Amino acid sequence: MSIEILPINGFIGAEVRGVHLGRLDDAVFRTLREALVRYEVLVFRDQDIALEDQMAFGARFGKLSVHPFSPNLEDKPEVILLDYSEDHPAARTDIWHADETFRPNPPMATMLRARVLPPAGGDTCFASMTAAYRGLSERMKRHIHGLEALHDFKPFRSLFNNTPEHRKRLREIEDEFPNPWHPVVAVHPESGRRVIYVNPQFTIRIRDMKDDESQALLQFLYAQASVPEYQLRVKWQVNTVVIWDNRSVHHYAPHDYYPHRRMMERVTITGEVPVGVQGEYLPETVAGLGAVNPRTPPRKAPLRQFERRK
Repeated sequence: MSIEILPINGFIGAEVRGVHLGRLDDAVFRTLREALVRYEVLVFRDQDIALEDQMAFGARFGKLSVHPFSPNLEDKPEVILLDYSEDHPAARTDIWHADETFRPNPPMATMLRARVLPPAGGDTCFASMTAAYRGLSERMKRHIHGLEALHDFKPFRSLFNNTPEHRKRLREIEDEFPNPWHPVVAVHPESGRRVIYVNPQFTIRIRDMKDDESQALLQFLYAQASVPEYQLRVKWQVNTVVIWDNRSVHHYAPHDYYPHRRMMERVTITGEVPVGVQGEYLPETVAGLGAVNPRTPPRKAPLRQFERRK
């Protein structure tokens, strides 16, 4: 079967058919990498592959990273096991976010494979933050041009209690992951598209703004992920694999399946330091997927009642 890449939504997402992720030649992989940059989320169905195959596929994009807080496999620390059930309820995923932006170099991509699914629910939602940027007014784009925001591993601070041992370990973690300043508008290193690069899970504040100003602007930018036109919702099946471009996509995993079990295996690919738009503001010239706010063409339609002359 030849490879097929079928767009799912107007702005984000494609389903890939005719590919076995455990058997990829270089030409097919190049096609998939180009598709990931273009569509930002790729969905592969019926991937009955070994965990080692999933890791090997991820490693073709770059070095796999080890998450400092999430539960991983002892013999494969690059693999995060997201296993939620009645005895272990889900946490920290029901908020729009890009993965690990508390790092100086956040991941370039994240990949999940579904192993155990609830009878209903357990979908994952994605939002294109390149489309979200294009949807802003030119005045707002000028306003946020050149701004920087502080990021922190704030949702994981609750893992540390107030014992001397935990306080000491927290200080060590803070030294290992000092809060980075990332551009509010980043430039995708491969496509050149601009990205809204703040998220409510890890972003703290905007540099050189009063707290109320910073929070008001951040809340407005966070809300862009909630625009339905920019979204994709993936309904999982066992052995579905999804990889998304963490440099340009936010995701949200609803907790709508309790008390049933949902188990995923995740690998994450190391990324680069985000770079913002350089120099004075100029309108974006790189085209993106879909047309944001297209002009309504003239209509030749029957007159409406209020337009009729008597």
